[in-house]
Amino acid sequence: MNRQPELVLTDAPSSAEIARISDDLDQFNVDAAAIQDRRPLAVLVRDADSGEVRGGLTGRTSLGLMFVDLFHLPASLRGQGLGSRILQMAEQEGRRRGCKAAVLYTISFQAPGFYQRHGWEAFGEIACDPPGTRRIFMTKKLA
Repeated sequence: MNRQPELVLTDAPSSAEIARISDDLDQFNVDAAAIQDRRPLAVLVRDADSGEVRGGLTGRTSLGLMFVDLFHLPASLRGQGLGSRILQMAEQEGRRRGCKAAVLYTISFQAPGFYQRHGWEAFGEIACDPPGTRRIFMTKKLA
């Protein structure tokens, strides 16, 4: 007898469960595109004394695109050009890896102006909460 799989809704998937889905999707993409180039990407800001991560950028590169997933600096580290340097480092690494473009989304109360000043362009928006807020999808040519 062939039983149907169990569906489980959770707000706490394990890192192993997330990795399984991610790895299986990556393998599907490799099989379909015949390109195996997915790699994580991070620019970390470490405290000079403790070595503790204080902020930074995380993302990935895959199939000619660089994705920025998370980018955060605490208020005490903003306004010093650090964010610009982090973004430039990530973009340069994307170029080194052969990426032709980069994509991200930000929220209207976060940093769309920061990205625009660095050559990123909005290509879509969608309303979200709280009222009057938007998620802004942005891209930048790297090649």
